[in-house]
Amino acid sequence: MLARVQSATLVGVEAIPLLVECDIARGLPGVHTVGLPDMAVRESSERVRAALRNAGYEYPSRRITISLAPADLRKEGSALDLPIALGILAACGRIPAARLERLLVLGELALDGGVRAVAGCLPAALMARRCGIEAMIVPAANRDEALAVPGPAVHGVASVHEAAAVVAGDEAPPLRADAPRHQASIQEGPDLADVRGQAAARRALEIAAAGGHHLLMVGPPGCGKTMLARRLPGILPPPDLEDAIEITAIHSAAGLLVAPGLLRRRPFRAPHHTASAAALVGGGRGPRPGEVTLAHRGVLFLDEMAEFGRATLDVLRQPLEDGQVVIARAGRTVRMPARFMLVGAMNPCVCGHLGRTDRPCACTPAQVAHYRARVSGPLLDRFDIQVEVAPLPLRDLARAAPGEPSAAVAARVVAAQGRRDQTPASPVTPAARRLLHAAIGRLGLSARAHDAILRVARTVATMESSQAIEPPHVAEAVQYRAMDRGAMDASGEDSD
Repeated sequence: MLARVQSATLVGVEAIPLLVECDIARGLPGVHTVGLPDMAVRESSERVRAALRNAGYEYPSRRITISLAPADLRKEGSALDLPIALGILAACGRIPAARLERLLVLGELALDGGVRAVAGCLPAALMARRCGIEAMIVPAANRDEALAVPGPAVHGVASVHEAAAVVAGDEAPPLRADAPRHQASIQEGPDLADVRGQAAARRALEIAAAGGHHLLMVGPPGCGKTMLARRLPGILPPPDLEDAIEITAIHSAAGLLVAPGLLRRRPFRAPHHTASAAALVGGGRGPRPGEVTLAHRGVLFLDEMAEFGRATLDVLRQPLEDGQVVIARAGRTVRMPARFMLVGAMNPCVCGHLGRTDRPCACTPAQVAHYRARVSGPLLDRFDIQVEVAPLPLRDLARAAPGEPSAAVAARVVAAQGRRDQTPASPVTPAARRLLHAAIGRLGLSARAHDAILRVARTVATMESSQAIEPPHVAEAVQYRAMDRGAMDASGEDSD
């Protein structure tokens, strides 16, 4: 007696088709699971046995063999409980095996026969659509998630009894998703109006949003770096439908969805500086997505960036260049998307008071250089915009008017991005080219910094509706190389 059930397993953030085969034969009673199952999958036999017994089904006292194909792919998690249970019932003749083969099944079983939510239902629904599967059986708690995008019909079940009734054809018709209605609106969240003063930093934030530039803010503690960074998503254009599906699928695979439907906001991730390299880029036996993938199409904020391990920070260089993370494991290479805006914040020195007039810095030039060397030069070069954020005196803070709201800034950002899409390339005037070469020679910048200055200058020109990159645009872009100028300051050289 043999039954087959279609299911799925997660590899990174992508669902892979999986075939669960259940064979019941004469022999010593027992369950043998083959096909590289992890411990959670091996333990499923005990959960399935208890769930079926407590749901009123007679568990077969025979030799049960469960094969998970493809056999060379490691299977993890508890989402195969329900497919295995239905496969056993079909192999016993309790439910029609032929109908079961046309369904994709996911779900974890409780010992009383209930069906619990699992991670990755949205990626599984996308996979089912690609494979031409017409219907799915998923936990009731995951039903709205699976219906977030058009695809197969969805049966949401709360127990193994309900799942068996679906296979037998005794359940109500399944739900099918309509085309999702995607509303593009200004993102909710902290407002830039809360930020008083800091005109230069606000300008850098707007340029970064308009051009998708990586941003580094350098300044003493309490000057508003974190406050500014947390308001960046509010001035970014909301994700379009394709991006929203991609963002939601990633968070579904990571088990981080807290509400049904598509995520309408760009992600903002802010890992602690004690995070490991694997936590940033992903890993594990699975492997699972890291912070760079969870920040895909959004913002990754590294506060106190110099406190991260240097080797940990340097693992960001590859995803920053390629827009994806490539993790090699024995027999398989996993690719996960990682297109994000990187925003860093760090102090100018160990004590944090370098450049302040009210509190003198106690660090020696060697200590300042050593502190800044915690962030490698190649990584610093990948920040197109490096801006100094000065503390606002208390008397000025009390008199400062509220800043411009995020909605007004976001409207300018959207308009600038629209102009950039229409004219992606802007010529550089000869005068602007001469100024750029002079700045490169004066500051001793790398070729990557040269390209970064041109990118920022092009964004500034686009924001001002200029048809060409002029000297003022290059001059402003050069000002956003704070660490290049700061390195000269720390060594005692003139930075004028």
